Amino acid sequence: MREIILIQVSGSDRPGLTAGFTRILARYHLNILDIGQAVIHDTLSLGILVEVPPAAQASTMLKDLLFEAHKRNVSVRFRPIDDDHYEEWVAGQGKDRHIITLLARKITAEQLGDVTTVVAENNLNIDSIARLSGRVHLDSETHDNDTRACIEISVRGEPRDAIAMRAAFLKIANERDLDIAFQRDSAFRRNRRLVVFDMDSTLIRSEVIDELAAEAGVGDQVARITEATMRGELDFNDSFRARVALLKGLDEGALERVRDRLELTEGAQRLVSTLKTLGYRTAILSGGFNWFGHWLQQLLGIDYVYANELEIEDGKVTGKVVGSIVNGERKAELLREIARRENINLEQAIAVGDGANDLPMLGIAGLGIAFRAKPLVRKNARHAISTLGLDGILYLIGVRDRDQAELLQ
Repeated sequence: MREIILIQVSGSDRPGLTAGFTRILARYHLNILDIGQAVIHDTLSLGILVEVPPAAQASTMLKDLLFEAHKRNVSVRFRPIDDDHYEEWVAGQGKDRHIITLLARKITAEQLGDVTTVVAENNLNIDSIARLSGRVHLDSETHDNDTRACIEISVRGEPRDAIAMRAAFLKIANERDLDIAFQRDSAFRRNRRLVVFDMDSTLIRSEVIDELAAEAGVGDQVARITEATMRGELDFNDSFRARVALLKGLDEGALERVRDRLELTEGAQRLVSTLKTLGYRTAILSGGFNWFGHWLQQLLGIDYVYANELEIEDGKVTGKVVGSIVNGERKAELLREIARRENINLEQAIAVGDGANDLPMLGIAGLGIAFRAKPLVRKNARHAISTLGLDGILYLIGVRDRDQAELLQ
């Protein structure tokens, strides 16, 4: 009768070790039912599930494997698997798969322990864990704020309570200085093609309208209108028009002065450069001003820019906006338009923003990310990044540090 045997090899890794064992299996004409290998700190863990046909001599094969392990100074274990157990395992392979991504400046045992506890409580089975971030030298002088760490966990099954699980992940993220993303491991997840960004406080660190208000000497008045909007006393369009009206008479040169002191958000340049190399299309969908959006377009190589047109006559800001205002609903509409134009499914789109008016586009994109957003936006977005820069998004699409280095050469 046929036998199913799980072979587990562990020990110091070296070239040719896997080949030595698989050559022995080849001599006995075995079928490989499953195989997995990982190396952690030069220590190999190799598992091979084999079907031994009736004609093969299992005992002789196992002796050959034991001799090979002795010769290479590694350990080998054998475990027989009965047919029912094997068929149960095969049936489980049809379950949905998800990717849990942990992002932080450093990954700690407390963070990993909390996350894996929630995974277990939701009856999800961990298939694999991989590190996407690069290795860090113990004597590295890199400041903590410049380091990045990411672990990707592949799990199988459906959570018992998806809403409760997400709430638990959000609580851990807030308490442990950690970002946690939970995505279905689908074909779309591995084939994103479009990324749209909010501009103010997302691609750049500042809110341009606040900077212009400071130039016009109306910073306090603009701030009060913004606060009223946040309290729900004004809608976005009314608030925006009221703030722009306060800029009336501002010299056009103030726009250049503001532009010259704007700073890109951490990781913005690395992210966009990598996305362009990978063939992604990119867009700015902003409730700010396209005068600054077009500057960013030239600086970063963005494909599309949609923002508000600040009216300027005779070198002075008139206090009016030309055309319709780019609000939350318009951002979602623009995302749909760009996706149709590029023949891209919305599931292949990524949307990134920090404000409440970004939630509509975050909601319809396959991957919506609240970036360094206020608590209300983080709570309502499916994914959030607060601990790393914008280039942390690359981890969410499975790009490793070594991939980034290769792509940016």
